[in-house]
Amino acid sequence: MDEGSDPSVTIAQIVQRLKGTHLHSQLEKQAKECLHRPEIKLESLKDDVRRWLKASGWERKLQNAVYRELHILTPPGHPRAPPEHTKEPLAYMRKAQAGWEKRIMKSLNSMCTELGIPLSRKRPVPEQKELTKKWNEMGTDEPDLSKFRPVYAPKDFLEVLIGLRNPNNDRSEEVTVRSHWGLIQVSLNVCDISQMREMYPELSFTYGQLGIDDHTHVPPDLFESEHIRVGKKVVSAQDSAAAQQYSRQGCPTGLRAQLWTLILNSDSDPEDLTHYEQLKARVIQHDLLVDNLIYKDVKLTASNDDYYFVFEDYLYQVLLCFSRDTSVLEHFNYNSATPPKSSIHSKSGSEQFSVVYPPNGVIPFHGFSMYVAPLCFLYNEPSKLYSVFKEMYIRYFFRLHSISSHPSGLVSLCLRFERLLQTHLPQLFYHLREIGAQPLRIAFKWIVRAFSGYLSTDQLLLLWDRILGYDSLEIVADLAAAVFAFRAENLMEVTSLASAEAVLADLSTLKVMPLLQIFLFATAV
Repeated sequence: MDEGSDPSVTIAQIVQRLKGTHLHSQLEKQAKECLHRPEIKLESLKDDVRRWLKASGWERKLQNAVYRELHILTPPGHPRAPPEHTKEPLAYMRKAQAGWEKRIMKSLNSMCTELGIPLSRKRPVPEQKELTKKWNEMGTDEPDLSKFRPVYAPKDFLEVLIGLRNPNNDRSEEVTVRSHWGLIQVSLNVCDISQMREMYPELSFTYGQLGIDDHTHVPPDLFESEHIRVGKKVVSAQDSAAAQQYSRQGCPTGLRAQLWTLILNSDSDPEDLTHYEQLKARVIQHDLLVDNLIYKDVKLTASNDDYYFVFEDYLYQVLLCFSRDTSVLEHFNYNSATPPKSSIHSKSGSEQFSVVYPPNGVIPFHGFSMYVAPLCFLYNEPSKLYSVFKEMYIRYFFRLHSISSHPSGLVSLCLRFERLLQTHLPQLFYHLREIGAQPLRIAFKWIVRAFSGYLSTDQLLLLWDRILGYDSLEIVADLAAAVFAFRAENLMEVTSLASAEAVLADLSTLKVMPLLQIFLFATAV
């Protein structure tokens, strides 16, 4: 919550959002049931009920729910500000995002027209039965996907970001000459290394880190054993805030799944399983054009990955259900994007209606399935995997494919990456620019995927621990800069974009935490 915001407004918003939820009805039910208990006295009714709810763990569940709402709630703006300012305060960013959305929808509609395939159709009963039978082995199905192409790839999106300009800036009076070096030509407030050290105190050399202090040559009793002991206490306390603070130093492999669930407050309640089964039923009943884009993406990315190909069936299940989940639309309240819409005809054919398409408002792009793939290592129950992925998406991943000025937004991450290199590795940046190998052209694909598919899975999960711990994607840009710093000597020898890409082609041997720690805390400021 922002320091300047009025707590009473925030409290009222949270109370309103929690009313009508399953937790709210459960709390009411438990409060009524406890009235029959002998320790509840009429003269101290309010205090006794509170004490009982605390002792039975319901108060903690409420605290975790409130903590989650604080993470996704947008800070209240000026009372006279129009609603779109809550989504994105800068008009030129909103305009660029709207233009990009039109391009995506045009691409989808043209594919629909070219192939003669409807955006949506009801499956015939035999097809529904066949899909139900094959639900757990969809990877064995080989539909003809040769005609389908991804609606866009990250490199297409990069070109849009490169073209971003603030119309209020006089191009003749740039702040520094250095800003002409990079590809991102907008001015946003991004952190420098000294500010990052304040942001990430737990990553400094004075703290123990999983990813450094748990290596075989380090005695476990120096850090690892105690860290695991504390982790078990955090899990048993079921405290979201404590779990988030704890994950800043890394989550032990055996506790990570429980800790992430706790941080995201995505417990597998019976209604979550019911919701997942409802989404599955929608997938079985209706075939969407975007289903083919999901199949194609999984085949092009995860199925060809040495770490993730075994999870192909899980990826189809989760992503097909995700495309039908209308509860995802809620995140557009604080996302600079607007859900895409398409026109449909009424049954009589006399009227046209505008509907959100796909139902969740998210059109998958090339590499989208890699947001889910690493989570398959943690959760083997599809409904659990689904609820964690959905929460990760509506908190973090949506920012990696929309245009906004948010500090964790893709534009800020790209600018932060370029500024870090320009400030601390100016010779390298200048050299790469001169040979036509702009660093961002190489690093962009890492940033868009939050390094999924580029790092080894154990290292990727250590990075994502810190994303959850600091509730921010900014560390992704910092790692991208750290990779360039690590390979700087080799990069200074290259003479073309192709050779620069070759030097940075394989990141699977890199160790995330030593790289980040050295770059952030051993770089001269």
